[in-house]
Amino acid sequence: MRRLLLRWLLTSIPLVLAVSMLTFALTAFVPGDAARSILGPNATPELVAQLRAQLGLDQPLWKQYWNWLTGAVHGDFGTSIASGSSVASDLGSRLPVTLSLMIGAVLVAGLVGVGLGVLGALRGGWLGKVVDIVSLVGAAVPSFWFGLILVTLFAVQFKVFPATGYVSFGDDPRMWLSSLVLPVLTLGLTSSAPVAKQTRDGVRGELERDYVMMLRARGTSERSIIFRHVLRNAAAPVVTVLGLVLIAMLSGTVLAETVFVMPGLGGLAVSATQAHDIPEIQGVAVVFSIIVVIVNLIVELLYAALNPRVRT
Repeated sequence: MRRLLLRWLLTSIPLVLAVSMLTFALTAFVPGDAARSILGPNATPELVAQLRAQLGLDQPLWKQYWNWLTGAVHGDFGTSIASGSSVASDLGSRLPVTLSLMIGAVLVAGLVGVGLGVLGALRGGWLGKVVDIVSLVGAAVPSFWFGLILVTLFAVQFKVFPATGYVSFGDDPRMWLSSLVLPVLTLGLTSSAPVAKQTRDGVRGELERDYVMMLRARGTSERSIIFRHVLRNAAAPVVTVLGLVLIAMLSGTVLAETVFVMPGLGGLAVSATQAHDIPEIQGVAVVFSIIVVIVNLIVELLYAALNPRVRT
């Protein structure tokens, strides 16, 4: 386990650095100019040049990156060019929104996906075909379209949940939960398709193995075989798929936060890109890359717990 953590540390630090460098380089090719965006189209070239010098945008790209990296190592991600607020403060206020959305969505994807997969493997027949159809539909349906359907049904038609907005847990726990239901279902249900497919194939494969026949011959109950042996042995690839689903949700949060008007990191990334706000873009990219490496670590730890052979 110690070797696994050391390997994770040795690969995660270069990965975060590479993502920050790539993001910084790519933002330099984005059309437009931050100083021009702030001052507006009627600003004189002299005024734009003065603001560019004030913001440090006239320096070479490598020097801008070095200045940013030096500050980031000390916990200072700079100041937003567009709003003038601290980037670290913006990230801290929006991160709980995105994490609430992602954790809720992956729980829904896991519960629905594993439940459908186990049912499809155990019952087979028409139910297995239903799982296949649900998997295909879930993979094909765009999440934004599914979100609009949920809003039409549960916010406009039945008025059960709010269509947009977000309430923090500290302000009102009940409204916090209510504001998360539709965006979480939007991301979670559309992401449950690959989990259901992997679970069904994994459970079906385990049921055909010799140890299951031996357990049945010894008189072990079917429930014990499924929950104590088959699901445990089939869980490792399902955990890997859930990790991939969670990482894929990072891009999905941008869409969900836009559709449901949630003040998360996805919305911040969109507004920062439109304003050419490089410090904000850098901050969001670094946070997203840290989330990815943490998810990979959790997946590897769970995989090692379920499959002792990978610990060596």
